[in-house]
Amino acid sequence: MRMKATERRITIGRKATLLMCFLLLTVLLSGCSENKSTADTNSPIPGKTAPALSNENAEIEETEMDHVENNTDQNQQQQVIYLWDEGNVPTTIEYTENNSGYFDPPDFRPNMVYFPAKQGVEVKGAVLICAGGAFQFRSDKIEGTPVAEHLSELGYQSFVVNYRLRPFTLQEGALDLARAVRHVRSRAENYGIDQNDIAVMGFSAGGIIAGELLLNFDGFVDGNAIDPSYVPDELDKISADASAVGMIYSFYGRLSVASTDVEKFKTSDLPPAYFLYGTRDPFVSQFEACVDALQQANVTVESHALQDWPHGFGAADGNWILDFDKWLTGIFEK
Repeated sequence: MRMKATERRITIGRKATLLMCFLLLTVLLSGCSENKSTADTNSPIPGKTAPALSNENAEIEETEMDHVENNTDQNQQQQVIYLWDEGNVPTTIEYTENNSGYFDPPDFRPNMVYFPAKQGVEVKGAVLICAGGAFQFRSDKIEGTPVAEHLSELGYQSFVVNYRLRPFTLQEGALDLARAVRHVRSRAENYGIDQNDIAVMGFSAGGIIAGELLLNFDGFVDGNAIDPSYVPDELDKISADASAVGMIYSFYGRLSVASTDVEKFKTSDLPPAYFLYGTRDPFVSQFEACVDALQQANVTVESHALQDWPHGFGAADGNWILDFDKWLTGIFEK
């Protein structure tokens, strides 16, 4: 492994005990594939069952473009959009062999996959989605692609953000998401949206990434915040603010621990938040504490608990996404 002098030094080799810790966190947070048969009867979310999750991924057409042209043709294939110019990515790590079981290969480039809004449906705005996976992997087949497909059907320009994982940190992941927001805002006219109608959504660890963006990497914070060698470009002149956030079995904070810093929340100018989680989730108390602190900070919050649902239910049958759509539409219309 070889690193540049300005880059963070991260040891690729891991001791067995550390690897076991990561595996335990993965089991806890990766999302139970179990589906629950009943939803809270008092929940505003329609439907009472969570059917088997779809693991089918649509064909993805990879391109070397770092932008997309006018996308009025909604029948086009999904596109992979790379977030950074090669050779100018904040905090890079160079290694030739993946001998520590990292999810991404050495040549991985942070990117997002674009799911165009359904043809014939009024375009409402954009949603950028971060799947979870305890920062060890991205649970795309449960929390990424199917969610984007549902939202596209409802009229959203949808993007699944493939942010950096270990050996990188939460900060690099948040910068990747910030870069994705900037891309969408810079091409709002092409996407047929108002530049303010951009939301971020995260599942489990993906929600923590979204929270880190909104707390510390929104506005005009760029890669220099963590890497002095990064050279800001034209896209860094675009705001990375989001108008809403979906916290799906997630919270502001760090892995396993929610933030309850009311003063930080007050000074961060946070957007309205939508919290959704199951009552069988081991982090229920963390979700509730975070919601309470946000409300004390006068942040607009809507929160729903699904009776007897576990952590990691993902898109499920899509019924909860209909409720999220109703909420988000109201936010964008204000």
